[in-house]
Amino acid sequence: MTGGGRESEGGEEEVRGARRIPGPRGAADDLDLASVPLPPLPPPGGTALDEAVPEQSQPASASGDAPESDAGEPEPDLGPGPAAEAWPEADPWPEPEPADGHPQPAAPEPEPATPAAEAWPEPGPGPETADGTPEPPAPDPLVSSAPVVLPHQVLKALLGAWALSACSAEETAAVEDHLTGCAPCADEALRLRDAVGLLHTDGSLDLDPTLRTRVLDGCFGRRPARIPVPEWAAPYDAETARLDALLRDIGDSEWHAPVRLQWFEEERRVSRRTTVAGVIGHLMAVDGLLSAALGLDDPLDGGKAPLDPTERTETYWSATRRPPTRAVREPWRAQSHELIRTASFAGRNVAETSVSYGAFALPLQDAALDRAFECWVHGGDIADAVDYPYPAPSAAHLHRMIDLAARMLPAALAGRRSAGLAGPAKDLVAAGAPGRSLHLEIEGHGGGDWYIALDSPAAVGAPERAVAQVALDGVEFCRLVAGHISPVEAAAGQEGDREAIRDVLFAAASLSRL
Repeated sequence: MTGGGRESEGGEEEVRGARRIPGPRGAADDLDLASVPLPPLPPPGGTALDEAVPEQSQPASASGDAPESDAGEPEPDLGPGPAAEAWPEADPWPEPEPADGHPQPAAPEPEPATPAAEAWPEPGPGPETADGTPEPPAPDPLVSSAPVVLPHQVLKALLGAWALSACSAEETAAVEDHLTGCAPCADEALRLRDAVGLLHTDGSLDLDPTLRTRVLDGCFGRRPARIPVPEWAAPYDAETARLDALLRDIGDSEWHAPVRLQWFEEERRVSRRTTVAGVIGHLMAVDGLLSAALGLDDPLDGGKAPLDPTERTETYWSATRRPPTRAVREPWRAQSHELIRTASFAGRNVAETSVSYGAFALPLQDAALDRAFECWVHGGDIADAVDYPYPAPSAAHLHRMIDLAARMLPAALAGRRSAGLAGPAKDLVAAGAPGRSLHLEIEGHGGGDWYIALDSPAAVGAPERAVAQVALDGVEFCRLVAGHISPVEAAAGQEGDREAIRDVLFAAASLSRL
C-alpha cells in the first residue's frame, strides 16, 4: 500500500500483529457511576499503565538511521519522526484499523470532564461477547418504594417486636400502617408499649413501704372489717409486718450476721454486739411486757422476769443454751399477731392500760407506739448488717413516733436535772400553766412543730414563752432519740438559749436504751 504516511510494508504488518488496544470511550456524564465498579487509581504522573501497551520492536525508518531501544530501558524521545506519527500524543488509545486497511473517520473530540468525572476515574472496558463486541451493561436493579403487605395474623405477631423497636424498617412501616385501621391491634400495641416502659425503670425494685397500708385501706373500704385493728396499734402492726418481710428474704447464714446495737447512757454512747437472731430475741423479750399487761403469756415467765427492758434482754440471752437461729422468727411473729388480735377484741378501754417498764410506765397505746419505733430502729440495724434497703415508716406513723418522743422530753429533762446532768430550772410555774419553752421544728418526713417545757414537766409549752429553737429532720431526730447519733451532731439549726438547746438535745438522746 502506498500513501497514508506508511513508509514500510514490513512495519505495517508488524503493527497489525500487535495486541489490540481499546478505542476511545464515551464521556463520564453518559455513565451510571453508581452501577459500575471503580478500578484502582493509576500511579501519579503517568498517562497509562505499563501493561496497557505491549512491548514491540521499533520499526525501521526509510533512511535506516532510527536507533533501536534495548529491552527494559525507557525509549528516548523520538521527536517528530515516523515513530511519533505511529503513536500520537493527542490520542493515547488509537482505534486499530479494520482488516480492509481503510482508515475509520476520526472520533469526535470528547467534551470537557465534569467535576464528577474528575473525582472518579473512567471505568475499565466491560466484558465482551463471543464476536468481540462489548457486552451491554446489566440493567439497574429495581428499588420498590411500595410498603410491605403482610396478613393480619403476621402483623399481630409482630406487635411485641414493634414495641421493643426490634422490627426492620419495612416491618415497622407495615405495622404502623396497620395500627391506623385496626382498633384491637392499636389497643394491644399501646399496652405493650406501656409494659416495655416498666422494663427500663431506674427506680428501686423494693416495695413501697406504704403499699401494705394502701392495700388494706382499699380492702377495708370495700368490705370493712367486723373487728378492725385499733388506730393506735396500726404503727406496730405495720412495722412488725415490714420487719417480718425483711426476715423472710435473708438466708440462713445471714441470721448469724453481726449487729451492733447503740444507745446513750448519761453523757456517753455505749454499744452491744449481737446477731440478727439475737436482735429478734431482744424484741420478743421486751414485747413480753405488753403481753403481760394484756393477760397473755410472757416468753420470760412474767412472774419472775425483771421489768427493765435491758435486764429482760440480758436474761433472755443468758437463758438460751445455744446461739439463737432463724427459729426465733416464728415465736416472735406469733406473739405480735396475738398482741394485735387481743387489743382489737378488747375494744377502746384497753388503750389506757398501764404497761410498766420498771423505772417508768406508759399507757398501752403509747407502749405499742414505742414498740413500733423500736421495731423500725432495729429493723434498720439488721438491714445495715445484711446490706438490705430499709426505708423509714410512712409519714403518718413517723409523725406519731416523733410526737411520743416530744411528749416524753420534759420528764427526761427533769430526770437529768435531778441527776445534776442539766442546768437548773429558771422559771417554775404552776402545773398546767405555760412556762419557758423550746421550739422543736421537725422538717421533712413526718414533720411538725412542738414546744417543749424546760423548767417543769407539769408545765405546758407555749409559743409565746419560747426562748430557743432547734430545727431537725424527722428521721435525724428519731436517730437521735434512738442513740444512733450524738447530740452535738444532730441539730441542723439552732437559735436562742444555748443551755436550753443543749439540755433538750441530750435529754432526747437519753430516751434511747438497749
